[in-house]
Amino acid sequence: MKILRFDKDRIGIIKNDNLVVDVSELIQNRDIKGPQRVIEEVILNFDDLREDIEKLMNKDKGVSVDDIEILVPIPRPGKCIGAFLNYLDLGRTVDMLPLEFFYKDNTLLGPGGIINLIDVPEVTEFQPEAELAFVMKKSAKDLSVEDAMDHVFGYVPFFDISVRGITRYTRFLTKGQATHGPCGPWIVTKDEIPNPHSLNVKSWVNGEIAQNYSTENMAHKIPNLVAWASRFVELHTADVIATGTFHEGRKPISDGDFLEIEIEGIGKTGFHAKGFKSIHGTSEPTPGSGPAPALGVKDSSKITRI
Repeated sequence: MKILRFDKDRIGIIKNDNLVVDVSELIQNRDIKGPQRVIEEVILNFDDLREDIEKLMNKDKGVSVDDIEILVPIPRPGKCIGAFLNYLDLGRTVDMLPLEFFYKDNTLLGPGGIINLIDVPEVTEFQPEAELAFVMKKSAKDLSVEDAMDHVFGYVPFFDISVRGITRYTRFLTKGQATHGPCGPWIVTKDEIPNPHSLNVKSWVNGEIAQNYSTENMAHKIPNLVAWASRFVELHTADVIATGTFHEGRKPISDGDFLEIEIEGIGKTGFHAKGFKSIHGTSEPTPGSGPAPALGVKDSSKITRI
C-alpha cells in the first residue's frame, strides 16, 4: 500500500494510483497523539490495521490526489541518517567504500515545500542527490543481516541536499541543515517492492533530467545498512535511512529552481528552492566536491563489515 499524510494531519491510502481513501478514523485520539506519533502507530500496527484499511478502501470511492494537500509522510522521525558514499560510480568498488553514515536534520520537508539555501560565503553549490530511503518498522539493535529486512516497513523517495565548497570537521553544514531532507510523496509498504535493489531513480531540475540510475549500483545493500547501523545505535519505528546516490548527472540548484524526484514503483514529487543564487550547469563530482573514499580499509574485518 501507499500511505500518505494529507490536509490537516489526516492519514490516507492511495487507490487506483490517483485516488486517496481517508483511513484516519482507524487511529484513535489523533489530535492528542500528534502527527509523528500517529504515523508511528500506523507503521507499528499496520499488520493489525490492514484488514480494516482494506474494508474502508472497498467501500470508499476516495478523492482525487489533485484535490488534497499532500504532507510530508514522516514529519519528525527520531532519526534520519544517510549512507555515506554508497554507490559504485566514478570507478569506485565496494572495498573503497566502507560503511558509514551521517545525520540529517530530522524535521523533514514534504512535497511542494521550500528548501532553504542559506548563502554562506564558502558555499559554491547546493546539490540535490536523489535517493531511495527506507523506513523502519520496529526497534532494532544488533541485528544480523539475515533478520534485517524483517524490521523494514517500506520505502520513500528522498533528496539529500548537499552543500559543496565548505570544508569542516563535521557534516553539520554540508549535510545537516534544516529543510535539506525533502521526501515524499508517500511511503510504499515493503511488499509492493519485490526488489529494492533494482529500481530506477530519476531527478529533474526545472524539468531537465538530472540523475537517472538504478539502485542495482548500491554498494552496501539495505540488509547490510540496517545490520551495521544497529550495532552502534538503536533504530526505532519510523526512523528514515537514505541509501546513498549515484553521483553522475547531478545538477546544482539555486533560488527559484524546482526539483523533482521519481522512483520506480513508489512515486514522484517536487520541491522549490529559495535563497542562494548561482550560475546553472551540470556539476560532475570532482575530488574537491566532496569527501574522497578511504584509500584503504585496514579494519575491514572489524568496523567496516558486518
